[in-house]
Amino acid sequence: MKFLLLSYTPADSWDGETADVPSEEALAAFAAYQEFEKELRETGEFVTSEGLGHPVVTTTVRKTAAGVVATDGPFAELKEVLASFAVIDCVSLERATDIVTRMVGVLGEPMEIRPIMGDDFAS
Repeated sequence: MKFLLLSYTPADSWDGETADVPSEEALAAFAAYQEFEKELRETGEFVTSEGLGHPVVTTTVRKTAAGVVATDGPFAELKEVLASFAVIDCVSLERATDIVTRMVGVLGEPMEIRPIMGDDFAS
C-alpha cells in the first residue's frame, strides 16, 4: 500500500533572517534523515521524496462563477506550511506510522500520512 507523507514546517522558519542558512542542528537532522531514507531504499519501501518551493511562489487554480482563475501566492497567513512530501510503499498503515514516527523523531516537525488511492487501496 502506498502512502503520501506530508511534512510541515513553521511558516516563520521560511521567512526568518536565517532561513537560507541551516543551523548545525538542522544539518545533523537532515544527515540522520538521509541515513534513514537509505534504509527505506534498501527495504524497497521508499518511492520518492521532494522539497517544495516557498509558499509565495504558489499558484492556485480555482473554478469560480466567472470561470477558472489562477492566482498567485497563499490566500491566508499560515502558521505552518507544507515543506516537502515523500511517497512510501509498505504493507500497512501501522508500518507507515512506524516509519513516520522515526522521521518526526529525527526531523522534529509534524507530518501527515495519507493513503494513496491505488489498486490496493481497499486491501
